[in-house]
Amino acid sequence: MSDEPRDATATAATDADAEVTGGLGDRWASFRDREISTVLLTVVGVAVFPFLFNNFLDGYTQLATLVLIYGIFAVGFDILLGYTGLLSFGHAVFFGGAAYAAGIFSASVSSSPLLVLLAGTVFAVLMAWIVGFLSLRRGGIYFAILTLTFGQMSFYLAASPLAFLTNGENGFTSVDIGHLLGVIDIHGGVPFPLSMLVDNMLYVFVAVMTVLSVAMANRILHSPYGTVFRAIRENERRAEFVGLDVWRYKLMAFIISAAFAGIAGSLFTIEGNYVPLESLYWTESGRIVIMTVLGGVGSLFGPLFGAGLYLYIENIVSGFPTLGPFWHLILGIVFVVAVVVFPNGIWGGIEYSQDRIMAAIRFTRENGIKAALRYAVDLIVRKVKAVFQRISSIPTRLLGGEDK
Repeated sequence: MSDEPRDATATAATDADAEVTGGLGDRWASFRDREISTVLLTVVGVAVFPFLFNNFLDGYTQLATLVLIYGIFAVGFDILLGYTGLLSFGHAVFFGGAAYAAGIFSASVSSSPLLVLLAGTVFAVLMAWIVGFLSLRRGGIYFAILTLTFGQMSFYLAASPLAFLTNGENGFTSVDIGHLLGVIDIHGGVPFPLSMLVDNMLYVFVAVMTVLSVAMANRILHSPYGTVFRAIRENERRAEFVGLDVWRYKLMAFIISAAFAGIAGSLFTIEGNYVPLESLYWTESGRIVIMTVLGGVGSLFGPLFGAGLYLYIENIVSGFPTLGPFWHLILGIVFVVAVVVFPNGIWGGIEYSQDRIMAAIRFTRENGIKAALRYAVDLIVRKVKAVFQRISSIPTRLLGGEDK
């Protein structure tokens, strides 16, 4: 007799999962998919982020600003990796190159923040056209290695042959950032009531750029270009068969991704008034890969979460007396756990939890609290078993065996 209620509960739970598309879940999905909704959610997020970050997570405004800068970088990188399926290990050439271009432009031509931002972004786009034109002749691991090679070439060029421009190993220290629109001190304070949330005008400027970048990425991904990018990711050969110029679209994805890196690199220069040589090193490219995968490839907001978690561990956790020396280990553990438990990253886990909450609300309304509790327990048990099965299969995969 005890088996019948359990079977009925499981059947009802399955039906509830299949019918989540109605009611509250359907309305939320409809709201979330609108372009204006994406912009509004981003505005709210960047507005409350420094307040929550500084007051509840032991953060500070400069780090919150860096999170948004690297978030822009990661959002652009995800267009290439998550939506087009191209893995680049040399994106530091666009981030660091734009940072240097912006710094040199500020010292030699104009200190206007908007012109500095434009100069760095244009430089990154031009570099992406050259690097992409050469690298995209090959695919897979060869493409990744070629981009890594170009990144390291740029690092060594900045370190020695071009030291008369870049100041070599000491980094570029002659950055000169003037007033925004000639009147606003970008490194000054903010007026009331913005001062209730943030105490730095630079954060406001970066936050505006973040909202514009997310809106632009969302528009690209929901355009025909975004559809083609996803088609190339899913099956490049089929995309060629239907008449698409795959190489040209991959080059455009590469250039668009580099443009976001250029925006981030330029903002990095404006934020720090200094360009370190390490901004061109291969580890910078590795960091953005980790941030993107940690947050969730193939998602719009996931890279922002990944950048925030990475920088929090690197800058806050590393300062703890007992945990500081092991922050690399902690980051590795967090990365492994996130990948094992949430294969689609942090944002994928958030979306999965959201879907489950909607399912739970609907199921409870239709079947009662007791049935919902039984279903919740069954669900947790199934998920725990799935995680352990995934972990136990790792040695088999490493040895080249097949999962059974």
